[in-house]
This record gives sequence, structure tokens and C-alpha cells, in this order.
Amino acid sequence: MARFSIKRYLPRSLYGRAALILLVPIVTIQLVVSFAFIQRLYEDVTVQMTQNISVELQLLLDTVEDAESVDIAAQQVAAMAAALDMKVAFPGVEVAERRSFTDLSGRVIRDTLAQRFDTLRTVDLVSLDKTVQASLGTSKGVMEVAFSRRRVAASNPHQLLVLMLLTAVLMTVISYLFLRNQLRPIRRLARAAEAFGKGRNEPYYPGGASEVRSAGAAFLNMRARIERQIEQRTLMLSGVSHDLRTPLTRLKLGLSMQTDTEDTKDLIGDVDEMERLIEAFLDFAKADALEELEKVDPVELVSDLVVNAQRAGKSVELVGVIPAAILLKLRPLSVQRAVENLINNAVRYGSRARVEITILETALRISVEDDGPGIPEAQREQAVKAFSRLDASRNQNAGSGVGLGLAIAADVARSHGGTLRLGDSEELGGLKAELVLPR
Repeated sequence: MARFSIKRYLPRSLYGRAALILLVPIVTIQLVVSFAFIQRLYEDVTVQMTQNISVELQLLLDTVEDAESVDIAAQQVAAMAAALDMKVAFPGVEVAERRSFTDLSGRVIRDTLAQRFDTLRTVDLVSLDKTVQASLGTSKGVMEVAFSRRRVAASNPHQLLVLMLLTAVLMTVISYLFLRNQLRPIRRLARAAEAFGKGRNEPYYPGGASEVRSAGAAFLNMRARIERQIEQRTLMLSGVSHDLRTPLTRLKLGLSMQTDTEDTKDLIGDVDEMERLIEAFLDFAKADALEELEKVDPVELVSDLVVNAQRAGKSVELVGVIPAAILLKLRPLSVQRAVENLINNAVRYGSRARVEITILETALRISVEDDGPGIPEAQREQAVKAFSRLDASRNQNAGSGVGLGLAIAADVARSHGGTLRLGDSEELGGLKAELVLPR
């Protein structure tokens, strides 16, 4: 049996939860105060006032019962009712029983009078505005009594509820404005962190409460450290790769001047392999370089890469519905380098490759498929790590790779706030690599 969890019904945003924390106590207090006012104060006051007027009604009943005749009783009751600010009809007719369903105090008045007078027959609270009409039985006939509703119930009892409601609304608005000002620095910090995750360095200054300022300062320090590490890594790899070019060039020149033997050819091949390694190191270093974002058309960028690959004799085709031109903020050189690596890997380990561009609602997806052996699912996480080689599980005839192609593509995706997904190609049966970049 599934366990009930209240978390699924709670707001997901901090603003929604803070508003809920604010409103729940206010609503609870309103309900408790309203219940106490209506059930305790309002009803008790009505009972007390009704009991007070019951003394006067009892005096009228006693006057009727003590009178020697109906005429004398009518004269005495009429004089006494005038002094008590009541209207009495004796002998009178029995009024109809009437009370509004929403008249809470009317129920209390009716019940209190019934408890005090066994001879109470009917009570009419509707026929005359703000007037209570009651029919009481006596030994000489029915006595009809009418008196003001104000004498048995508090006047304008809703004023306290209205005042309480208006005060609650006012305080809620003030709290909402204060809460919005307190959450604004948190939103700014979230936007800055999200932008940095997508490779954009937006200006941010800590603000708000002391805790939010501390978090903002920690974010700025973290961002500065990451930028320094990226810069140092780029400079180190670029410097090492550049310094290795000079001795390799001299070595290659010296070997080219030697006698053309089998050993010389092998050594020249080793030098060429080292040059390819250096180029791969440089590409890997450039993948994390702080290239500025530009508005470019990714459809045109990928189309040009496919055309260039075809001109180089590679079996690459652009498939699917080609989207219309669209401008996105990207690092064009980095994206170009990533797609080139995916295409080169596809034709390196397979005989042909298919490239597809898809514009999604919130992302750009560039898919590259090949007909090679693919990568087992258990090794895909390892495949995107730097200097990771899976040649033993792929194509041994393709030669040894450096192990940076997928790592560069994954770094480019992460620097844009996207991801590199590896899967199986349903069309060609090989590897399917998807470069997903947010829009």
C-alpha cells in the first residue's frame, strides 16, 4: 500500500512555501477567533440578554394570571407593556413560527425562551424587521408580545468579524510585500548560479538578509575559484602542448633526412602520433576556455560541418527535417569542435554517419549516429571521461585513439548547461550520441 506523503501537495517553490507558512497561521487564528466569538461570546451575550427580558415577560404573565377578568388583565398588561417598551395584544392571536436558516442568534433566542416559559407557543423573527414576536399561553387566552430585537441580541455583531477580516487582509498584503523583498535576493542568486552553470558570467552582488549575503559571497568565491582553475588548466595544457612542438618538429625534420628504412618509417609514424596527441590536448584545453557567447545559427553551423566532412571524403549525411534558421547564444568554436569530434568518432569506428538537428521547446539537440559496434551501456559513463579508451570493445582496426573526443563534447555540453547522452542507434545499429544544449 502506497504511503501518504504531504510533500506532493506542498508548493515546490520557496516563495509558495513561505506564503503557505504565512497564510496558514493567519487563517487558523481567524477560524479560532471566529469560533470563539460566535460560539462563546456571541451566544452567551444573546442568552444573557434574552434571560433579562424573560423577567419582564414573566411579569406580564403574572399580571394576566392575577387579574380577576380578561378585561382587567388587558388594561393592566397594556399599561405595563407601555412602561416596559413592549407591544402586547391580549387576548391576541398566535403568530406563525418563522426564523431564517442563517439566523444563528434567533435559534438561541427561541431556545432560551422555550427553556424559561413552558407556555411558549411560537416565535416569529421574520415578519417584522428587527422585531421579536412571541405567543405565550395563559389561563385567560393567548398573549401576543412584540419587542425590539436589539433587547435580546447584540447589534451589528458582524463588525468585529469584518474588522478582523480587513485587518488580516491588510497584514497579509504587508507580509507579502516584505516576503517578496526578502526572496528577491535569493532569486537573483539562483539566476546567477543557473547562468554560470550554462557558461554565462552574469554580474551579481550579494544582498538581502545576512544568511543570503553569506550564501552569495560563498557563490562568488566559488565562481572565482572555478574560473581560476579553468584558466590555469587551459594555460598549462596549452603551454605544455606548445613546448612539445619544437622538439617534435626537430625530431621529425631529422628523421626525414635519414635513409628511408622500415625503422625510420616507424619512427616518423610515432612522431605523427605524438603530434595528433598534442592537437587533442590543445582541443581539450580549448573546450574549457572562456570563449564569449555569441548569437549564432546552430542549423547553419552543423550543416557546414556536414558539408566539410563530405568534402573530406567521409560518409556523412544530414537527415531529418532541417529546422528553420534560429539564433541561439552559444560558443560557436566550442560547439563546432564538439560536433566535429562526434562526427570523427562516428566515421572512425563505423563506415557511415547520420547527423540530425532538432529544435525542442527548451533545448537544441544534435544527434550523431553511426553503424559501428557502439558502446555497451555499462561503459558509457566511463567513455565520456578524459583519456578513456574503449578500443578493445569497439573497432580494433580503427587505430588507437587519444580518448578525448567524447570528453571534449561532454565538457562543451556542460559549459553550456547541457549534457551529452549516449545510446543505441535504431537506424544504423551503432552508437547514437546526442549533444543537448539549452535554449
